[in-house]
Amino acid sequence: MPEYLPTAPAKGTRDFLPAEMSVRTQVFGHLYDVLELRGFLRYDGPILEPAEIYERKSGQEIADQQLYTLTTKGGERLALRPEMTPSVARMIAGNAKALQFPVRWYSHPNCHRYERPQRGRVREHWQINADIFGSDSANCEIEIFELVHDMMSALGATPDMFQVRANDRNLLSSALTDIVGVTAEQLPQVFTLVDRWEKSDRTKLSDTASEIGLTDKQFEKLTEILTSGAALLDELPDQVKENSNLVKVLNSGAADLITFDPMIVRGLAYYTSTVFEVFDTSPENRRALFGGGRYSDLASLFTSQQIPGIGFGMGDVTLIDFLDTHGLTPKPRSEVDVVVIPVTEELTDASREVAGRLRKAGLRTSTPVELRKLGKELTRADKAGARGVVIVGQEDWDAGNVTVRGLATREQQTVAVDGVVDAVTSLL
Repeated sequence: MPEYLPTAPAKGTRDFLPAEMSVRTQVFGHLYDVLELRGFLRYDGPILEPAEIYERKSGQEIADQQLYTLTTKGGERLALRPEMTPSVARMIAGNAKALQFPVRWYSHPNCHRYERPQRGRVREHWQINADIFGSDSANCEIEIFELVHDMMSALGATPDMFQVRANDRNLLSSALTDIVGVTAEQLPQVFTLVDRWEKSDRTKLSDTASEIGLTDKQFEKLTEILTSGAALLDELPDQVKENSNLVKVLNSGAADLITFDPMIVRGLAYYTSTVFEVFDTSPENRRALFGGGRYSDLASLFTSQQIPGIGFGMGDVTLIDFLDTHGLTPKPRSEVDVVVIPVTEELTDASREVAGRLRKAGLRTSTPVELRKLGKELTRADKAGARGVVIVGQEDWDAGNVTVRGLATREQQTVAVDGVVDAVTSLL
């Protein structure tokens, strides 16, 4: 007996059969439309990048635990991209002289992270990235928040189904140092602790805080500020708030787009001020869906020119989970709209001519590859989701006609070949 290779995809990766691919194409098509309506231009880049750009900027968890790396025959260390932001920063820096800032770019890359597969996490995913580069204005934050709402709305989501929770790392830093008494050396570790706050129990959080060097009193104060919501802003220095784009958003007409939340910090090391996460509000899927933030110096890996940016990455796994949870997942499209069936092999060229007319009219049309009995072809067309068939018989064809049959009604009519498009369109 031969030993066959397994047919399952590699652990943490997925196959997308046509029905599922149809759903994905519809979902992402809506999102592309929203992005391009707002002037975002699509770009792409290599799936392999120097490992160093992630080790220096993406954060310890990605660099030490999740990065897929390889060494070329020439000794170059490369990585499968775990995210797109360092790549686009490289591209922006390399082409900065030719760009008219600010620029709005988006992409839909395939990314890889070595993680433990679970609900909402796999080892290979697709992620829509949207960024604005070249401006420090708070209007960039507003546009990004509006974009998030527009994209969610385009998928059928209503505002009660999700929540955009936002923070500013500089506001949080001030709260931690001025109110809790966290030292500059402790700050990065406390940021990591805050990022895990809602994912860990109180005992574990307290133990971690103690390991960092915080006293019990400091831990209690930390708990107090993280759960204080917008009231925390009243305790922060005016100068810190005046320099915060997020505070400017909260004081603008766009304030209703977000909820201020001191717990939002984001794990990626390159975020420097505004950070946000979009959460599902359903009790069945109460989790972060995607997020992003502002980075002021990511391009400094590649250039001395300071090019600020703000953006987010929307992953496909949590997005599809969200749509499934709220009953918003579109149905797969049918294989075809109409099938043109020749009664005999001799009418194959005639059926191709009719199919060509229908395709030029924008109708998804197929013809049999191997002709079978008419009954079997009708059954095959029905299973393919066709709404109608065009039957090409010799007597009809000689008279310049064809037969159009609706598969749902089983009613049929003889029409002139020149009228076949209108006849089929009426079935759809």
